[in-house]
Amino acid sequence: MTDPLLDDVKALLNKDFGDDRILKQICRACENDEVISNYERNYVRKLAEKHLGKKPEFVQTPSVEKKHVVPDVAMPEIQHIPQTQTFQIDSPRISYSNSKNKKIFLGLGIIALVIIIASIVSFSEITDRTNDDVPASFLIETDLISYNKKDLISINGVSDTSGTVILSIENQNNELVWTEQISLKGDGRFSTLTIAGGQGWESSGTYTIKVDNGIETKSSTFSFTT
Repeated sequence: MTDPLLDDVKALLNKDFGDDRILKQICRACENDEVISNYERNYVRKLAEKHLGKKPEFVQTPSVEKKHVVPDVAMPEIQHIPQTQTFQIDSPRISYSNSKNKKIFLGLGIIALVIIIASIVSFSEITDRTNDDVPASFLIETDLISYNKKDLISINGVSDTSGTVILSIENQNNELVWTEQISLKGDGRFSTLTIAGGQGWESSGTYTIKVDNGIETKSSTFSFTT
């Protein structure tokens, strides 16, 4: 079954109504079965009502009760710390009566020192690799660090919980200008798109994007130019 949203987008593109770049982005998202935000759907619906003769849709938005997601109890991962073997070399009883015995004792000491240094270096390398492999458990980010008016903002991140997260954007006056609740994928990742502009985007400055998973909140910033 053809998506009515895709039909409206194609009709608007054919008749050259609206912003071609935004409409083409929404068209690709429909054809690839990607996430389409409520902001984008409203953008297409208003253009269709104005230029295509579509009747206004009166949809009563149900109240969404914010539920705190109780995460599964995660057992702490036990890291196996490699044990450094200590090589104990019993020094033979050597008579220092001549120079030959002194050279043998010096050689044994050098070998023991080399073994100790090699053990320390190996342990240091294993520890460094272990620390570098620890993944981020909760974050949010955008594809760019600055946007202009009507630019498409791609948002993605990951949460160590399950269920849904709430995304929001605040302007430089800490006023809410956009929000959306989306579901997490099986691996905890999430992504969505939105358009820079609209009510609350009247001034240029630093804007803050936040994600709330019901337990804690993470944030990131980007610059916006009108």
